[in-house]
Amino acid sequence: MSFYRQAQAAVLDALPRLRKLQVPTRRPDDYFAEMAKSDQQMQKIRVKLKSKQEAMERSEKAKQLRAMRKYGKKVQTEILQRRQKEKKNMLNAVKKYQKGLSDKLDFLDEDQTSQGNKKGNASQRTKKGPNAKRRYKNQKFGFGGKKKGSKWNTKESFNDVSSFQSKVAHNKGPGRTGKGGKKALNKRPGKRARQKMKNRAR
Repeated sequence: MSFYRQAQAAVLDALPRLRKLQVPTRRPDDYFAEMAKSDQQMQKIRVKLKSKQEAMERSEKAKQLRAMRKYGKKVQTEILQRRQKEKKNMLNAVKKYQKGLSDKLDFLDEDQTSQGNKKGNASQRTKKGPNAKRRYKNQKFGFGGKKKGSKWNTKESFNDVSSFQSKVAHNKGPGRTGKGGKKALNKRPGKRARQKMKNRAR
């Protein structure tokens, strides 16, 4: 500390003298001084600092995960304990009712209300009515009921020939020639005919 104080006093005494003699005491802005440590050494230091920082971040994340798991486990155990307690109380109430010690059925109301809360969203959806996909399927396939035998012929439908068309049934309608009802103009020539046509074009 004595050496530091002595050097400080010398600097404070020397600076005003140098300024009077117009001797520069500050280095210029474009002054280039070589570093005391090499670039390789500084690169090693940077890598070490970076790895240390990453290790600290990993440890912090691990601590947070452990805390979250601990909290989640605690919540899960509390839920299980509450369910077991409710189940135990309900079984005791049922036993008392069976033995005739109690004539109250409040536990059934509690069970129904808990189930109603769980199915609240589903009931709201059903009140709104079926969606578009369900409506389309209902329109296409019907709403259930008897399906087998619904398309069987009866005596009346068998004897009814008012909608029968012989030309359509025997493929003799307008624009139909031969098998499949295709027009003759659209008929493709055979393989030999196509080969002859190619040879003529050559």
